Amino acid sequence: MTPELPDTVSASAPSAARPASPAAPEAAAPAALAAALALPVSGVAAVVALLDEGATIPFIARYRKEATGSLDEVQVAAVRDALEKARELDKRRAAVLASLEERGLLTPQLARAVAGAATLTALEDVYLPYRPKRVTRAEKARRRGLAPLAEALRTARPSADARTLAAAHVTPHGADPELAVPDAEAALAGARDILAENFAESAPLRGALRDLFARRAVLRARAVPGKEAEGATYADWFGHEERAAAMPSHRLLAMLRGEREGFLSVSVRPEDADALDTLRRRADLPGGPTARQESAAGQVDAALADAWKRLLAPSLENELRTALRERAEAQAIGVFAANLRELIMAPPLGGRRVLALDPGWRTGAKLVCLDAQGALLHHEVIHPLTGDAGAERAARTLRDCCAKYAVEVVAVGNGTAGRETEAFARGAGLPAGVDVVLVNETGASVYSASEAARREFPDHDLTVRGAVSIGRRLMDPLAELVKIDPRSLGVGQYQHDVDQAALRRALDEVVASCVNAVGVDANTASPELLAHVSGIGPVLARNIVAHRAENGPYRTRKDLLKVPRLGPKAFEQAAGFLRVRGDNPLDASAVHPERYALVADMATDLGCAVADLLRRDDLRGRIRPERYVSGEVGLPTLTDILAELARPGRDPRPAFAPFRFAEGVHSPDDLEPGMVLPGIVTNVTAFGAFVDIGVHRDGLVHVSQLSDRFVRDPAEVVAPGRTVRVRVLDVDRSRGRVSLAMKGVEQ
Repeated sequence: MTPELPDTVSASAPSAARPASPAAPEAAAPAALAAALALPVSGVAAVVALLDEGATIPFIARYRKEATGSLDEVQVAAVRDALEKARELDKRRAAVLASLEERGLLTPQLARAVAGAATLTALEDVYLPYRPKRVTRAEKARRRGLAPLAEALRTARPSADARTLAAAHVTPHGADPELAVPDAEAALAGARDILAENFAESAPLRGALRDLFARRAVLRARAVPGKEAEGATYADWFGHEERAAAMPSHRLLAMLRGEREGFLSVSVRPEDADALDTLRRRADLPGGPTARQESAAGQVDAALADAWKRLLAPSLENELRTALRERAEAQAIGVFAANLRELIMAPPLGGRRVLALDPGWRTGAKLVCLDAQGALLHHEVIHPLTGDAGAERAARTLRDCCAKYAVEVVAVGNGTAGRETEAFARGAGLPAGVDVVLVNETGASVYSASEAARREFPDHDLTVRGAVSIGRRLMDPLAELVKIDPRSLGVGQYQHDVDQAALRRALDEVVASCVNAVGVDANTASPELLAHVSGIGPVLARNIVAHRAENGPYRTRKDLLKVPRLGPKAFEQAAGFLRVRGDNPLDASAVHPERYALVADMATDLGCAVADLLRRDDLRGRIRPERYVSGEVGLPTLTDILAELARPGRDPRPAFAPFRFAEGVHSPDDLEPGMVLPGIVTNVTAFGAFVDIGVHRDGLVHVSQLSDRFVRDPAEVVAPGRTVRVRVLDVDRSRGRVSLAMKGVEQ
């Protein structure tokens, strides 16, 4: 049996009658997508149609449940992603068919192979022998008339003398010296080049090797000679070997970074012997490595070895590296996205009057006072850490501000001098009931230097803006953190090593999902927050704010239709996620305006007003949702409406609870192995979690120390912003590392 090697077809070969291409099954067809995702065809078809109409993922998942079969945001996003890939495949398939048709190469068999390719990789394998390419060694040999010799070597008796077969193809003289074949050795070399290229372009052989790479490729990392000292950061990977299929994403990304920086050389391929054995078995070569070199079988085997070393190994290694990197990047992006969701969905303090402190040593702490809506009322600088006199004046200022601005909570940034400033505030004799809260200030400096901050506070410097950000993120983390590039929030894993466009898209979708889940007050929200509302975007967000500033607060959701460029389609997508506290009580809920008439019918049937339905449990309890099922509205939507009437505009975030670090623990010098301390998770990675225990340096809880049970994914146990109790395992003061454990610690 011989492998299915590609025909040696010249790009200039004339075509017989050009056959009509068979209709290729569209990869983007809903049935194909549904099968790939194991989802109902009807739901997938509805999602595809809605996406093509411009609907957003939050809108589809929340307000089109009857059409989609109640697919959630994750499933809708999966359909969207699969649809994009499938359409890219269909687009590429059409381009391949057009190229083959144009060059007269399309045969019925080839057209069927193109139509049947289920993946981009399979499609490119089919197209590879016919792809326009530079003049290769094999092509030069074909031009010298050596294709018949290659075929003769392939089909001759294994023991046939290769030189005898080659003799008939020696043409030492000719009109064109480049076409001359001076001797048998030159003829055999050219024939081997043709065979090697044919082997390398054989889809079955590539498929067999691709499977071998996936199963048995080993990633090997070596130090670049002479760079050992300079690349000491990557010393753990010098001489490292690991099966590629089982390699965790963070290790792969670390080694690829070392390679990119010039300290490591990385290869990923199976053993040569395994690859050649696979090729020989799949190609069904009769002689194998024991064949005499001068025999036909020996020449074919030499061509096969050349195909592996020169063509197949580099090509498939690059392909596997790309696949491994993409997989690792997807996992890293997934970790970042999950961490970001936890961070921005942290419990909000709510509308309370806050005094915020941005700590500092020599330069003092910037103090700002904010009203319950986050508006800046006052700012100044205090010096609580510069001696007794400064501390006494700072404490007096703190007390005066608390009294003058009716402060309810003091927010202290957790950066440099944060713990010391927190201790000062707690001992400053504040009025009873005023709590002190340490706030994660990561990214506050990024916001303070941003265009959004300059637009909001044009007359104040960076220090004031940063302190305001600290106070506001305590009041409402979501509303404040959306103003900051998520990549600046410190909850990623190798975030600078992954595809930045894919990272940006994933993080933007997380922010949008959170914003729409919580809902946005159209009369108080910033342009940055409004921009993430379904169907809005930056331009409409600015228009909404400008219209609000010029005409006063919105009284109803319908007032939003007066905003320039906000048409019916944008209104449909956005209205359910925008809250307007005004004339219609439903406008402050997540009930979509398209269902107001339905709610009015419920109220009419009960002989009450719509407002009564929101206030009285007994009235809602008398509603029988099945009575209101129609062709457009089913039980899923009716269930959502009744839940919203019970708690209109409910915030899905957990309630705020103050947290305090252990007293007397301010630096690594205060730590001893065995101490059990409270902490806050700041970042979760594939290898563990980082926990802030109040010593200005996060400690690492390795995945093996997260729980008494086996933990495969740290996200199963911890998330950013969660409070935990940890035990100190080790303090490496020379390298500034703190090792912690949650195993064996009661939570």
